[in-house]
Amino acid sequence: MQAYTVEQVAEMLHVGRDKIYYLLRTGQLKSIKIGKLRRITDRHLADFVSSLESAGEV
Repeated sequence: MQAYTVEQVAEMLHVGRDKIYYLLRTGQLKSIKIGKLRRITDRHLADFVSSLESAGEV
């Protein structure tokens, strides 16, 4: 399992860091917290992309 920072995910998805925090805040993208660090796993990313595909947004 791979775990990414918010900045890494923003770069992968070609969006800003604020957009990733918005997706996390609204529950559209899940993450884990390790101490004070927020990490998004490859599973979280796959689930997020799947939800977009099923909604017809991709």
